[in-house]
Amino acid sequence: MEGIFRHTLVCHLTSLLLLLQLPTRGSADEFLVIGPTDPVVAVLDGNTTLPCFLSLAMSAENMELRWFRSKFSEAVFIYQNQQEQKEGQMLQYLGWASLVRDFLTQGQAAVRIDKVWASDDGLYTCFFRKGRFYEEATLEVKVVGVGSGPQVLMEGQQEDGVRVACSASRWFPKPQVQWRDRSGEKLLTSTEAHHAQDADGLFRLEASLVVRDSSVGNVTCSILNPILGQEKVKAIFIPESFFPHASPWKPGFAVSLMVLVVLIFGAGYFLKKEYSTKVQALKARGKTGEGPVWVRTELELRAKADSRSRASGCSL
Repeated sequence: MEGIFRHTLVCHLTSLLLLLQLPTRGSADEFLVIGPTDPVVAVLDGNTTLPCFLSLAMSAENMELRWFRSKFSEAVFIYQNQQEQKEGQMLQYLGWASLVRDFLTQGQAAVRIDKVWASDDGLYTCFFRKGRFYEEATLEVKVVGVGSGPQVLMEGQQEDGVRVACSASRWFPKPQVQWRDRSGEKLLTSTEAHHAQDADGLFRLEASLVVRDSSVGNVTCSILNPILGQEKVKAIFIPESFFPHASPWKPGFAVSLMVLVVLIFGAGYFLKKEYSTKVQALKARGKTGEGPVWVRTELELRAKADSRSRASGCSL
């Protein structure tokens, strides 16, 4: 693996040196520092190198070299007085970063980082100084990690379909998820996806899909690393019998219920109307002296009682 990295580093730096080699700017101590134009892809838990080189064919053995993150004080590696300087180096790189010296006399230098973490993703600056003159260049590291294969399961029936869940962990950067049917066509309807980072900065994905087509058969969940283009897939078969089916008597029952409700409201309306008509007729008859027998009897009894009261008052 180290031989592959070294060979790649030599080829990359040599080609850039031929394209970008510049003349001196008036002094033998002046130079430019050049870094890779493309991002350095670093595989999670693997090793990577951060290369930089001088624009002139001059040795960097007696120079001060420094690789740092966003601040000069955030040193990834320091080389000074022809040896490594641990003082001032960030703790997370102490013992994990080392200098590749193979082409130092040719003005080419690189820092090797062992066991790449997700936190190593981002921008770096390489700094070269000779005497009072210094130059620097910026390079980008893209950490990539392909995590666990997706786990797919059926969560149960939902509305008029079946909910299927897919989960995967330890991916970097944030992975993409895609659902496909057995013919490879994308399934886009009723999908959800949630990402969360663990203590190591790696992503866990939880996605779900509601499948409403009972004839779909196999459903595939695909997890993709957007930088590498590498994916892991898992398929699940959904039996047609697992989908919710409407009972044949339900439509007829619904129609019958609606008819019954209409009849009840209609009957109530007509009964109320008939009752109101009868009440009005009874009131009209009472005013003309006509009416039911119990009404006339009650009136006669009241009249007799009044007559007796008046007669008793006169005899006294």
